[in-house]
Amino acid sequence: MNVGEAAEAVGVTAKAIRTWEAAGLLPGAPRLPSGYRRYVPADLATLRFIARARSLGFGTERIRGLLALWQDRWRPSAEVKRLALGHVTELEAQAAALMAMAASLRHLADHCYGDERPDCPILDGLEGGGNNSSHCDGEPRAGGDVRG
Repeated sequence: MNVGEAAEAVGVTAKAIRTWEAAGLLPGAPRLPSGYRRYVPADLATLRFIARARSLGFGTERIRGLLALWQDRWRPSAEVKRLALGHVTELEAQAAALMAMAASLRHLADHCYGDERPDCPILDGLEGGGNNSSHCDGEPRAGGDVRG
């Protein structure tokens, strides 16, 4: 099958397959006399493996390592588990960082009235690098104005 058919069979784009080939994750498929790449079932299995690893957030270098372990039927599973758990730790750290960002933005949004006034604690908070709590706490400012 050609690259378009392989892409459809695996559920990825032809561009993704070409990118993975260029990165060396998949050996370049042999070409037919017409110039089209020819993919065989073993290529599809590798493509599915790469696609699943990408969907789990693995980067190119880690996928390269996982592919090597997958293709080595005598590999110790402890090495695979070590790589997977290392990735879990990184994903959890990224998730925590995203939650902290969301909490910071929620805090700024909670102190914005969202009305017709031009004062905006969200923009003030962004301007001050998030360290502008005196402008975002809804407390009266000089002159009795409450930011909103």
